[in-house]
Amino acid sequence: MAQLLVLYNQPADPAAFDRYYFETHVPLAKKIAGVRSYIVNSAKPAMMAGNFSPHLIAELEFDSMEALQAAMASPEGQAAAADVANFAQAGVTLLVFETRRL
Repeated sequence: MAQLLVLYNQPADPAAFDRYYFETHVPLAKKIAGVRSYIVNSAKPAMMAGNFSPHLIAELEFDSMEALQAAMASPEGQAAAADVANFAQAGVTLLVFETRRL
């Protein structure tokens, strides 16, 4: 399996960010074929160590790295990726990695 982890920095206007994210971006991202699960934090993440405190964390799971890459290269994946610039002006970190359940 593979995962796309998206860490959104603290926005200047959290309410506007959340509104756009959940009303516009999530529906776009949910159109991406091959997404097995889409999870976001339901409360502000608490830092246990380090200095980075993201506003929102999204986890998208795929069957494989190949499936993730194909999904992101699709028109729906490209549309969702392009949309990030419309609401994540504070910055975003994207990580992709293969996963295994232990």
